[in-house]
Amino acid sequence: MKTLKKIILVCLLFITVGAIAQTDKDKKIMKDATKAKNTLIVKDAGLEKFFNNASGYAIFPNVGKGGLIVGGASGNGVLYENGKPVGMTALKKLNIGLQAGGQAVIEVIFFETDAALAKFKEGNYEFSAEASAVIADEGKSENVNYNDGVVVFALPKAGLMADASIGGQKFEYHPFE
Repeated sequence: MKTLKKIILVCLLFITVGAIAQTDKDKKIMKDATKAKNTLIVKDAGLEKFFNNASGYAIFPNVGKGGLIVGGASGNGVLYENGKPVGMTALKKLNIGLQAGGQAVIEVIFFETDAALAKFKEGNYEFSAEASAVIADEGKSENVNYNDGVVVFALPKAGLMADASIGGQKFEYHPFE
């Protein structure tokens, strides 16, 4: 009986430590997302209209990507609805084709309508191979329109990558409790 109590106490300790660590990680990602938003607006002031008018947006402040023929990317971010954070999100990308190098980017996905945002929030959202990000740079956002209620902007932070590949991105969403 004492052994069972010890095992239960150890399990509770691990669960508590894990929950605290996750909360700290989420807080850091949220802080990084705020900085990333400011960086994007400084780089291209036209993005402010997307932030102000979108039903929602997901900001991934640190997406790492790399590849040599076969490549991938991953990052964690925050989903905002009407400008307020509503949950955490993660992206994974796999692609194949002519590519070489590694890069860190900020990525933001804007959802034009409540329906587009709701589809993302259902979980396991995917972009097709044709979806591509507009590189955030002064004035680039002025001529960009939504496609099926979604538009994506990316801002390279570090590294260099040559990429002519096809693939897809998959997202997960976890609402705040």
